[in-house]
Amino acid sequence: MVLQETILCATAPQPSGSGSNLASGPGAFALHDLQTGTSLASFKQTSSAPHCCAYVETKDGLGGIMLAAQSDKSVLNVYNFHKDQTALKIVLPEKLTCLALDQRACYCAGGTSQGRIYLWEVASGILYNSWDAHYRQVNVLKFTYDGTVLISASEDSGVSVWSVSKLVDDDLQNDLPLPQFTLSDHTLPVTDIVCGLGPFPKCRVLTSSVDHTVKLWDLSSQSLITTFHFPKPISSIAWDITERLFFASSPDGSIHQVNLFRERGTKHNGGPFIEAVGGSGVSDVVRIDEDDNAAGRKRLISVGQPVTTLSMSLTTSLLLVGTATGLIHIYDIASHQLLRTISTHRGMSISFLATMLKPPDLVGHISLSLNVVSPADAKEVMPVRPVAAFHRMKDRKAREAHEVMMMLPITDETSYTDPCEYDYPEFELQRDLAFFVRPTEAEPSGVLLPSRVAELEAEVQQLREQLGKAKGVNDAMWESVVQRVLKQGKLKEKQHELGSDVAPTDVEEEGGRSWKRGKK
Repeated sequence: MVLQETILCATAPQPSGSGSNLASGPGAFALHDLQTGTSLASFKQTSSAPHCCAYVETKDGLGGIMLAAQSDKSVLNVYNFHKDQTALKIVLPEKLTCLALDQRACYCAGGTSQGRIYLWEVASGILYNSWDAHYRQVNVLKFTYDGTVLISASEDSGVSVWSVSKLVDDDLQNDLPLPQFTLSDHTLPVTDIVCGLGPFPKCRVLTSSVDHTVKLWDLSSQSLITTFHFPKPISSIAWDITERLFFASSPDGSIHQVNLFRERGTKHNGGPFIEAVGGSGVSDVVRIDEDDNAAGRKRLISVGQPVTTLSMSLTTSLLLVGTATGLIHIYDIASHQLLRTISTHRGMSISFLATMLKPPDLVGHISLSLNVVSPADAKEVMPVRPVAAFHRMKDRKAREAHEVMMMLPITDETSYTDPCEYDYPEFELQRDLAFFVRPTEAEPSGVLLPSRVAELEAEVQQLREQLGKAKGVNDAMWESVVQRVLKQGKLKEKQHELGSDVAPTDVEEEGGRSWKRGKK
């Protein structure tokens, strides 16, 4: 099956003072085809604010899940791709203002308007920890890609880094959790966080704020690398997966592209070279001004509508922009050209945007990827990822008695033998790797090295024989030339001794040639 990239978005009703004349009911999760904008599936009855949605793709033999914290009540809706209805409704201790899920869906974190953070285990629902992390509302929560660190940002302009291993440690349950360190250089509320690739602490982090800045942090040194200053407050950011550039949007609809590398020329005719932008620390401020020059205006995208969220495609060639009017704009990053607009959710507000591969267990499309007879058989083929109701308070007995659930590797004896786009057997991986790394196409990779050695040895032996023949010919030629020169020298000496009045006569010489000698 050909891989198909899709758009996962979440919608919510527009605020009452937005002035929209369209009737807006409850929001929904929706999946669209990235290339055509066609709607693939819809998961209704949910309304979540920005930063209150999280998801995990279908992988490792388990179906994907979607979580949405409701904006008007303390309820968390859980969806999976098997069906278009709510799989589970979880009553929370209080309303959440932000939500985060790690890459393996092991832990879920939620922040509140009082600055409190909750941490649950998804499979068992056990509340591992809850603590007062900030003085004011928690705006954003993000796990690093390896899931070892939780990063929180708040209205108090602080960014804190928390160790997950310490938060779930039984021996530290009676202690107040303390952050690993804090990133405190913003002066106004922090609005967004993006974590770069890599394990902690080798990854880098981008943070945006109402103070018109986006800051780039190095977690290994716990230091600020560069500050980017914009003409307007920044509400959301999107970072290229290769960390070459990022986009920063303002609520008024302006989106700035910031390149993290630039081309510079040399004074000594050494040609242009690429260098990183900034990197001088706290004192390094790069000002992004839309009216500065033509280059600055070229890197500006004007949407004309309030922007609520940003995302990039998996190939980092397309920029997805969600607006407060329910439109999803798709721009080409290289040219900033608007390719298409998805207007299916007009009248709502786009609160979440992400791109992902089309799930093989997607409702209504299951038979196309898993070759099952009916959608009801999908659970037997693709198990549902376990999600339990979250506890509302810490329970020591539940922590000690709970069993950790895990998915055993799938073997050939099970019913799940039909290949899908996520399967990559080891023997195929080895075969494809050998195909790409082998230097020639004439021989299989298994016998490539011995045959190549034998071929080189035969070539060396042939070269040695040719060298011996060449030396023999050279020695023969040298001997012939030397002997000839010596004989000619002797003849000239004899002629000189006989005198100038002697006429030449026949004298035998090499090759049958002769000289004539005269009589007295």
